[in-house]
Amino acid sequence: MPKIKTKRGAAKRFRKSATGKIKRKKAFKSHIQTKMSAKRVRQLRKAGFVSKADKKRVERMLPN
Repeated sequence: MPKIKTKRGAAKRFRKSATGKIKRKKAFKSHIQTKMSAKRVRQLRKAGFVSKADKKRVERMLPN
């Protein structure tokens, strides 16, 4: 069996944490933050985690 290739788009968006959870960036942080409150922008800076429903799909894209 050949090795499974990593989906390069997924590799750029997701990282595995030490505990095995999959980290991701929050949405809506690319531009137009002037209308957002400072609190909301600050909270978007933190990493989020992939939900339980999507975890299996993302792990299939990241075989390593």
